[in-house]
Amino acid sequence: MLPAQARLRRRPEFTAVVRSGRRAGRPTMVLHFLPVRPPARTAGGLDVPADGAAGGPRAGFVVGRAVGNSVVRHRVTRRLRAVVREELGRLPDTADLVVRARPEAATATSEQLRRDLSAGLDRVLGDRPPAPRTRS
Repeated sequence: MLPAQARLRRRPEFTAVVRSGRRAGRPTMVLHFLPVRPPARTAGGLDVPADGAAGGPRAGFVVGRAVGNSVVRHRVTRRLRAVVREELGRLPDTADLVVRARPEAATATSEQLRRDLSAGLDRVLGDRPPAPRTRS
């Protein structure tokens, strides 16, 4: 389980990450990454720091009906949550991450989910190792 301060909960938080963040598609998931979360708006129009701004990175999950029935969707969500918990330390403290499961996630192993998440984070964080150079 992710701690409460490490979760995205409100629709505007998810929308901000999906619309403004970087995206990386993998076979079992799509990652949406926003390195600096935007300030929250109050009713008076004033900007206030976002919830959990100092609490570290946050993650949210989107597992739609295309993935499977309710039992399958909940299982996929639990497995994704466990995989993300292991990788959360790689993200900056001000970052938000949305993980959208693809239908292939329903039949993927935990190791496949872990590999896809790691590769997707490498891509959105810019941590891709350089391609090996060949000598001519």
